[in-house]
Amino acid sequence: MAQSKHDFDQAEQRIAALREAGYATSAHYDSQSFRIVVDLSTGIQLAFPASLAEGLSGASQESLAEIEISPAGLGLHWPKLDADIYVPALLQGVLGSKSWMAQQLGAKGGRARSQAKTSASRENGRKGGRPRKPDAA
Repeated sequence: MAQSKHDFDQAEQRIAALREAGYATSAHYDSQSFRIVVDLSTGIQLAFPASLAEGLSGASQESLAEIEISPAGLGLHWPKLDADIYVPALLQGVLGSKSWMAQQLGAKGGRARSQAKTSASRENGRKGGRPRKPDAA
């Protein structure tokens, strides 16, 4: 598919608008705090635990230490892990795809323990377990 000059100009305008909110100027892995640290063009520094990001969780310190910044500064790439984080999404607190983040939240919710949850679980057990879903007709 051929790209026109107009398409190219529009893409450049979108990138410029995204860069206004801030773009990565440097990034490194801090082995003392186990965090990825990203310096932005705005003077803001972001840091997040590697364990919270899709593709970085469970990675070795050596793999986490090698970070590449895209030419526009809008992407971070870990070549040894083939993992990427989009800087504008990072600014919104997004550390992975929608499905991955939902899975992480669901796993945490499943581990939650409360008196009400324990009681409901025991009651369901007495009734034969979790109710079956009705068959789709």
